[in-house]
Parts: sequence; structure tokens; C-alpha cells
Amino acid sequence: MDKIKEFFENIGQINLIKSIIVVALSVILYYFIAYLLDRYQKRTKFKLFTSKKSTTYIKLLKSIIRYIFIIVTVLIVLQINGVDVSSALAGVGILGVVFGFAIQDWLKDIFRGSSILSDSYFAVGDIIKYKDIEGKVIVIGLKTTKIQDLRTSNVISIANRNIEEVQVVSKLNYINIPMPYGVKLEKAQKAVDDIVEQIKQNDNIENCRFMGVNELADSSINYLIEFTCEPIYKLQSRRDALKCVLEGLSKNKIEVPFTQIDIHQK
Repeated sequence: MDKIKEFFENIGQINLIKSIIVVALSVILYYFIAYLLDRYQKRTKFKLFTSKKSTTYIKLLKSIIRYIFIIVTVLIVLQINGVDVSSALAGVGILGVVFGFAIQDWLKDIFRGSSILSDSYFAVGDIIKYKDIEGKVIVIGLKTTKIQDLRTSNVISIANRNIEEVQVVSKLNYINIPMPYGVKLEKAQKAVDDIVEQIKQNDNIENCRFMGVNELADSSINYLIEFTCEPIYKLQSRRDALKCVLEGLSKNKIEVPFTQIDIHQK
């Protein structure tokens, strides 16, 4: 009896060792493949494989390979430990319908993740807006897209099924230059021209131009300017542009208007 018990204990230990070896080899093989993909992308001279979109494909491909390795490793470990994998898969087929309802959102995420690439919604490195958050896309996975908030640097995960709520941030930016109603048009035009030229001097701003009168507000005439910059520099470029607005108005001796209320008494 003791010998039989010892025999099964030895088998259990052997199975455990085999399982550990399989898991270790699987991890090593996955990281080796990921290393080869990264190295190939860095060393290749073809533009197709060095573009922003190809980086997205590489990251998604590694994500798919990781899931495949996990599934195959689990099945092999189960087989090593005496589980009839073929019977288990048959059982999954019977419960497939019930299981499908349970993972509807998960499947939507995967299908949407594929659509992001095939329809070119955005790629790794793009700046996108999700609800009130603008961030840089750092990872596009099978289930989620991760972005880094431009304001806080926090990393946020977005379920791929919410792709309809995502906007790709444009390079175009708009700023109003408010001036009092008492400023003559010639003086206002000169001030706007000075501000536009000053904004163009900023390193991150590619171009700037005057668009015209945007609004006749309660206490000011708002002149609209447009400037272009890479979306990742949008926040700092806007700060720099607003500084130029204040300096330009000061240079032309124009005060920034503020809301005024006129009270008339009889």
C-alpha cells in the first residue's frame, strides 16, 4: 500500500515538474518572439514597418500571440496532469451558448480592436479625446486601448467597444483675441498682426493666421486666430499663444476688456 502511495506521489511530482517546465518554456518563447518583432521593426529600413500604424500592428500582434500562448500552455498543463482536453473542449461546445452571453462585452472589445486597425481610427502615438480626457495612445490591445492623459500623465484604459465616443485630436487650434469696442479697426488689425507674428516664433507652433471677427460680445469684439501644432504640444502651445496675446495687446496699448454692467437711473 505504501509503495502504491509512493508511486502516485512520484507521478504527481513529475507532473508538477513537467508543468513548470512547460510554463517556463512558454514564457521564454513568447518573450523571444516579442524581442524579434521589436528588433526587426527597429532595424528595418522599409517605411511600411517603421510607420506609426505598423507600431500599432506590432503591439496588437504581440497581444494576440500572448493570448495564444496562454491558452495553449493551459491546455498542455491540463493534459500533463491527466485532464482529457478533448472531452473538456467538447464540454465547452455544449456550454458555448451560455458562455457566449457571458462574454458579449469581451467579444465586442476584440472586434472593435480589430476595427481600430482595419478602419484606421487611430494608431499608437496619436492624440485622442475620450469624454473630457485628451491623451496619447500608448497601447492598442485586444480588449482595451491605453492612453496617457496630457494634463495629469495618468494612464487610462478605454474599452475598445467605446470607439464611437473617441475623437482624434486635430492639429488646428483657435483662440479669441478680445478688444474693447472703442479700439479703432486699424489699430486692432495692427495688434492682431503683431500677435500672429509673435505666435509664429514659438518652436512648437507650425503656422498661425488671422481668421476675422468671430463675435460681437457684450463687452468686447473677439478676433479669431488659428494656429497649428502637433496635438501632443496643444496645451503648452495654447499657453504660449495666450501669453503672446497679452504681450501684443500691451505693446499696442490695448487693455484686455472685462465684463461691465451699465446702470441707468431715472
